[in-house]
Amino acid sequence: MKRNLTFIVLLVCAIASAQNISDVIRYSSENTQGTARFQGMGGAFGALGGDLSALNINPAGSAVFNNNLGTVSGTVYNRENSIFYGGNTNGTDPNYADINQAGGVLVFKSTNPDSQWSKVAFALNYDVTENFGNSVFASGSTTEGIDNYFLNFAQGVPFGDILLQDGEFIEDGYLDIGANGGFADQQAFLGYYGGLIDPAVMENDNTSYVSNAGYTSVSQELTRITSGYNNKFTVNVASQYKERLHLGASLNFHNILYNRYDEFTETGYDATSEIQRTTFDNRLFTQGSGFSFSLGAIAKLNDFVRIGGSYQSPTWYRLEDELSQRISSDLADDNINFINFDQVNIFPTYKLKTPAKVTGSLALVFGKNGLLSFDYGYQDMSKAELGPSSDANFAAVNTDVANELGAVNSFRLGGEYRIERFSLRAGYRFEESPYESSIAIGDLEGISGGIGYDFGGSRLDLAVNRIERDVAERLFDTGINTPALVNGVSMNGTLSYTINF
Repeated sequence: MKRNLTFIVLLVCAIASAQNISDVIRYSSENTQGTARFQGMGGAFGALGGDLSALNINPAGSAVFNNNLGTVSGTVYNRENSIFYGGNTNGTDPNYADINQAGGVLVFKSTNPDSQWSKVAFALNYDVTENFGNSVFASGSTTEGIDNYFLNFAQGVPFGDILLQDGEFIEDGYLDIGANGGFADQQAFLGYYGGLIDPAVMENDNTSYVSNAGYTSVSQELTRITSGYNNKFTVNVASQYKERLHLGASLNFHNILYNRYDEFTETGYDATSEIQRTTFDNRLFTQGSGFSFSLGAIAKLNDFVRIGGSYQSPTWYRLEDELSQRISSDLADDNINFINFDQVNIFPTYKLKTPAKVTGSLALVFGKNGLLSFDYGYQDMSKAELGPSSDANFAAVNTDVANELGAVNSFRLGGEYRIERFSLRAGYRFEESPYESSIAIGDLEGISGGIGYDFGGSRLDLAVNRIERDVAERLFDTGINTPALVNGVSMNGTLSYTINF
């Protein structure tokens, strides 16, 4: 009698296709939501400060505060995706809610009349820099079947290396081959016992494989659901010198949690094909932590003009991946259901270094009536690195990163107009694609607006933010080359409450 139990194995060898350029982009991107005031002005706070989420742009911003305060923000997220794949267009509309920001600052003013340093500020802040919650549904017809995925991994793998040993359970064989042979051998094993592929010759030294699926085109459906976050906890100190210069530094502690569930179905084979239906599901779980630091300055040239500059160091992450899979088809082994999400592949801890970023800022302050602010950011995505570099597979991904990714220029523009206790805000944001020439990810464009009311000892702010970006989402890393074209629109409403103390 077969057994079905949880079995976790450490993959101790080099892993092909486990981490790739998509992971680099996912964990390098920051789409800081922040406070409602920050969002309402498009995040253009590099030369302004005076907002806890502004510390993500320029750590000197906490020295702009004149008193102690705390802020907490909650956000409702809505994503509208239009997905074109294989001649069909589908849509998804997921919704989420979260406490996306919380923090506070203590301001200590100098009591020494001879000191050139008028105050020092200490701040702690938590921000969600990326919310991974999303869902995509793609369906359509294509000439590339899922058999190509398994063939691409299997070619060159000796048939004898992926066979079950005498008396070995199929789920144990799946995990053992992953641990000892690597990811490619494991996927070849899955394709063979899943019935999709066979060796060209039934001999142990055979390294050539053929498909069991007959088709000219197939119908495919993919449901992809993602969840999780990239959070940042900031410890900040800043000071004001001679009423005109603010200097600051921050230590940033990052935390990543990412879940992706893929449910794939393929039908529409030729009537003579022994396979008429295939399902192939994958579940990926990633968690890890990272560290970065930032330095910044804000200078008041006069009562009207302020300039700012900041440096965000690379972020050094340590990440762990867990992968579980399941497959079925008309030709699958009778025991194939024992390979399921209970069998978890745990990959070795790996490193990711995201690129440094510099920001230059300009603000015009019109007394108590309002302000205009502009930020320019530069980040060279080709400098991102996976490690350890001694791993040939990571070296190959780093080569792809260097060749395919490039400089990302970003612009933020924001304005605020005050009418007695009310503040009206608007913002615009633009960010280039990280790819040099590929259409895998398009440019990002966003607009925002908001309103605030000052009660005197506290403040309530509301913002609405809209971001749009096109993404060519691949169903699998290999085998099916036609991507699903996703037009993604993210809308969110944020409410922040700030109290002075």
